[in-house]
Amino acid sequence: MARARGLSVRLKLTLSYAGFLMLAGVLLLAGVLVFYLYFLPDGWISTDATMFWINRSLLIRAFFPFMGLVLIFLLVFGVLGGWLLAGRMLAPLTRITEATRTVAKGRFSHRIRLPGRSDEFRELADAFDTMLGRLEAHVAEQRRFAANASHELRTPLAVSRTLLDVARTERDHDELLERLHVVNTRAIDLTEALLLLSRADQRAFTIEPVDLSLKAEEAAETLLALAEERGVTIETSGDVALTVGSPSLLLQLTTNLVHNAIVHNLPEQGTVLVTTYVRPETVELTVENTGKRISLDLAATLIEPFQRGTERVRSDHVGVGLGLAIVNSITRAHDGTLALTPRASGGLTVTVRLPAAR
Repeated sequence: MARARGLSVRLKLTLSYAGFLMLAGVLLLAGVLVFYLYFLPDGWISTDATMFWINRSLLIRAFFPFMGLVLIFLLVFGVLGGWLLAGRMLAPLTRITEATRTVAKGRFSHRIRLPGRSDEFRELADAFDTMLGRLEAHVAEQRRFAANASHELRTPLAVSRTLLDVARTERDHDELLERLHVVNTRAIDLTEALLLLSRADQRAFTIEPVDLSLKAEEAAETLLALAEERGVTIETSGDVALTVGSPSLLLQLTTNLVHNAIVHNLPEQGTVLVTTYVRPETVELTVENTGKRISLDLAATLIEPFQRGTERVRSDHVGVGLGLAIVNSITRAHDGTLALTPRASGGLTVTVRLPAAR
């Protein structure tokens, strides 16, 4: 609903300046008038050199027109001076408003870059520029994510269509049905991962006390069969690490980390260490695995959606490329931080820090 237009801030400040100046003038002239009434003598006044007559009533009557002229001058001076001063003081605000309108048109790369020393307007402009930087990065990430998601979903759908076209002419459908089942399963897994990622980003969950050490043990037990199949040993240890959040999402976070640590490991005799720590203000979940050496540049990109780290992925399991992206989103939704550190001997150490329960 449109609001009725009111007085501009500049006009309000101008009237405020002029009104204050008029009030100060009235008080000053009233003080002079009080002095005339109570302290100025009426009649003859003698000095060492001469004598002169003072008619206080005539002097006071003459003072009122002078007082009116002074007040008129103060009013005009206050309005004009206040208008100029208000315009000068509000110039940074005008610049910020213009920047907001520019950004509203979709130009997220625009910045205010307000010059001058630090004051309230400079702090507001700097905070606005910081917000624009984060917004620009977020929009770019969402666009890249949408493009990648479209590409990833298009592939299994195109394969499914091709298999269905072939099935029309083939009599033996068993192999085609099996391949179609695999492709359809991958599409479902990808869709569920996208929904989980969206749920974490929107923080659509109920907050409850959660013990990360129990989630680590549950994830390790769930994936024990996969670890034994790949010759990987899982070890869990640590303290009771209480935080607050969604039990299901934090279990998904732990499961993804342990699953990645198992899959991206040595061909045989690999290990996965899952440890929880309690700090003064935070709790930590650390998942460390053996494997091939990973560069710092590659490790920095692994949390991006659909980044599978092709340098270290085995051909028999590529996943959907959203495991660490989901972990990162769940961590941010719980006001935590995620750190990926390559191990000198090979493999990766992933550390999740969450606020400790109070």
